[in-house]
Amino acid sequence: MKKFVYSFNEGNKDMKELLGGKGANLSEMVNIGLPVPSGFVVTTEACNKYYDDNKIIDQVIINQIFERVSELENKSGKKVGDFVNPLLLSVRSGSRASMPGMMDTILNLGINDELAEGYVKHHNDTRFIYDSYRRFIQMFADVVKGYSKSSFEKIISDLKREKDIIDDRDLTGEDMYKITEKFKKIYFDFAGEEFPQDPKVQLIESITAVFRSWNNERAVFYRRMHDIPSSWGTAVNIQEMVYGNKGDDCGTGVAFTRNPATGENKLYGEYLINAQGEDVVAGIRTPEQIETLAEIMPKVYKEFEVYSKKLETHYKDMQDMEFTIENGKLFMLQTRNGKRTASAALKIAIDFISEGLITKEEALLKVDPNQLDQLLHPNFDSEALKNAVVIATGLAASPGAATGKIYFSANDVVEATKQGIKAILVREDTSPEDIQGMNEAVGILTSRGGMTSHAAVVARGMGRCCVAGCSSIKIDFMNKTLTTKDGKIYKEGDFLSLDGTTGNVYGESIKTKEPEISGDFETFMSIADSFRTLGVRANADTVREAKQALEFGVEGIGLCRTEHMFFAEDRIFQVRKMIIADNDETRNEAIKELLPMQREDFEGLFEVMDGKSVTIRYLDPPLHEFLPNTDKEIEELSQTLKMTEKQVKIRINSLKEINPMMGHRGCRIAITYPEIAIMQTRAIIEAAINVSWLGIDAKPEIMIPLISDFNELKYIKKLVIETAEEVMKEFGVTLNYQIGTMIETPRATLISDEIATETDFFSFGTNDLTQMVYGFSRDDASKFLTDYYDKLIFERDPFAKIDQDGVGRLVEMSVIRGKSANKSLKLGICGEHGGEPTSVEFFHKIGLDYVSCSPFRVPIARLAAAQAAIKTK
Repeated sequence: MKKFVYSFNEGNKDMKELLGGKGANLSEMVNIGLPVPSGFVVTTEACNKYYDDNKIIDQVIINQIFERVSELENKSGKKVGDFVNPLLLSVRSGSRASMPGMMDTILNLGINDELAEGYVKHHNDTRFIYDSYRRFIQMFADVVKGYSKSSFEKIISDLKREKDIIDDRDLTGEDMYKITEKFKKIYFDFAGEEFPQDPKVQLIESITAVFRSWNNERAVFYRRMHDIPSSWGTAVNIQEMVYGNKGDDCGTGVAFTRNPATGENKLYGEYLINAQGEDVVAGIRTPEQIETLAEIMPKVYKEFEVYSKKLETHYKDMQDMEFTIENGKLFMLQTRNGKRTASAALKIAIDFISEGLITKEEALLKVDPNQLDQLLHPNFDSEALKNAVVIATGLAASPGAATGKIYFSANDVVEATKQGIKAILVREDTSPEDIQGMNEAVGILTSRGGMTSHAAVVARGMGRCCVAGCSSIKIDFMNKTLTTKDGKIYKEGDFLSLDGTTGNVYGESIKTKEPEISGDFETFMSIADSFRTLGVRANADTVREAKQALEFGVEGIGLCRTEHMFFAEDRIFQVRKMIIADNDETRNEAIKELLPMQREDFEGLFEVMDGKSVTIRYLDPPLHEFLPNTDKEIEELSQTLKMTEKQVKIRINSLKEINPMMGHRGCRIAITYPEIAIMQTRAIIEAAINVSWLGIDAKPEIMIPLISDFNELKYIKKLVIETAEEVMKEFGVTLNYQIGTMIETPRATLISDEIATETDFFSFGTNDLTQMVYGFSRDDASKFLTDYYDKLIFERDPFAKIDQDGVGRLVEMSVIRGKSANKSLKLGICGEHGGEPTSVEFFHKIGLDYVSCSPFRVPIARLAAAQAAIKTK
């Protein structure tokens, strides 16, 4: 018969997949001799079986549970339902990954009317037993039945107000009895039946509720945020209750072996005397600092110090612990690796190395790469955030925190910032022409688009906070209003706050604090660099972005998107002239005006990246993105081009496409308008020669986008080589440069061996490749992906990290085929996946030479690359 229930003494810390994190660690604490209340674990397999069996707990599992309850009775000398020496139980969840506050807990299970009355007669302690009973009723009603806590809490608040008391400890035994009776009546009003009196019914219903809570809204949201699969399930931990609410020699608390905010090597925590566990976190009373326990209970405090040190040394990590003191005796209720801020994580890792507790490799593996975002972006003040109300939630597209007044156009943002106003750009979605406003804004909010939408990609590159795909808000661009799901309207100039790390939107101004980068950051990152073998470059289009990337330790530019340069106010007009022109003479005139501008752009990048490679992608987006939108812009253009406004509008309409992302873009533009590719080649080569005379070592890499056929590549490569040779001949110099292509169409991956014979490098454009492999529009998929998550078709956004089973297989196949045809082929990736840790690990495994990502994700990629190298040793 399959085993679904394990006693603590049958488990250990390595059994997290089966026993969950809490159960495995409780078992481990038993194994190393710490005082842990006896108990057992109902496994994650039992949870999954519950869901497989249409949310019913199998009778085999129920029988095993009650066998373990009998063992607990024999071991403890207590008995379920016995009023002389009652065995009461706690029921707690425990996923294999720590999910603090996400799951539900029940305490004091096993109390009923008969036990409470008998306990009072035998022990003459009305307050303790009815305090425990009223807590159990409220938890059971909340967690098991889903009834509102507020109805129960109001009873206590009203009684305290009536008696003019503040502290719960001043409530008498008689008060607790009255509260319990009223709680039972509220339960009856909700349920239409009496509160269950059979402890067996209480236990099975509570375990069922914990299983059910695995899929509650909080848990599902947390799992999606932290990439925890729904298939893991949760274990349930059943423990003998120990009581912190029996009197003044009792208490309960939570503590960390080191300060989780700063990393200081000092016990950090809080406790309450005469209380149960939930009181510490519920804010019912103000807890005491852990060090004051040394004055009240010196023996207990000394014991706790010893256990804390023992646990930290044993787990080789900072521990988050829960404890209870019953009649002067200390019990350890939980230990787990503690959550910590990014700055604390770095300090703890470096200190552990210095203390000889862990190796450098172990230290690197203990820090979550994504956590480094905290060090690079503003964050909300934690106190200010406590009372803030979330009005909407979208995709956490670009990290950081932003507070400002809302504006609905890029131009309005620019004008507002000129007046010293902190502005948030609010759009349904963004396009390249919004670039200046996005640059000036402190944050960006869109109602459409996904993790690789224009808004998300550009915001990450700029280091701007962005919440994208917030579909619950309605944006009225004409009237400049934003309406939330509940009908509240925000107008231009109203304050909003965005959390780009969680996706939360707040309808108010919230205080932010600037990030602080300590010396620990540089020390830690230098350790990471000593282990990684994968190069890290940046996606950077401007000198400012390139300088930022250098500060974060980048080794070159892996993607410069030339189209972003075209949207500057001083050149968009020339670009439009080039596109709308109905003859070669006019088009070449516009291109001639653009040449010095492009050359200057590239000179700036080469100067900043002296001695480092700069990969420049030729014009990629559909031409319609550059076209004028307003009558005034059309009028100006028609006058310059000596065309009628009607002719200009006809030309604009002719350029519009039904499916532009698969239309006239990328290399197809260079084939239709070779003069554009010739101009860009000339600008790159001239810029490289110009800076070389200043002693700058320019290393240009020319990248041709969206290749899907070998002949496309051959045609454009010939243009590039002929133009480059012509420029070098004019200047009387020779220059080393490389020509490569983006692999971003499925067909390109299939013919990579052929393409590789004509290229120096591949750069995988995984944003477009993901879009084409799935057949999802990355800008529109967010509209229906929520249904995929809710119905467990997808666990996560397919654009957020590389799809290793589909897109990843194509990339790996392309690597193998490309290398087979060209041994010296250089391989990189410049999609947003280049800064996502699990994707970086995958790219390391399949043999890429470098990843390229937004400047603010460079430290994340550096650490992820080091971890990948360590894991694959």
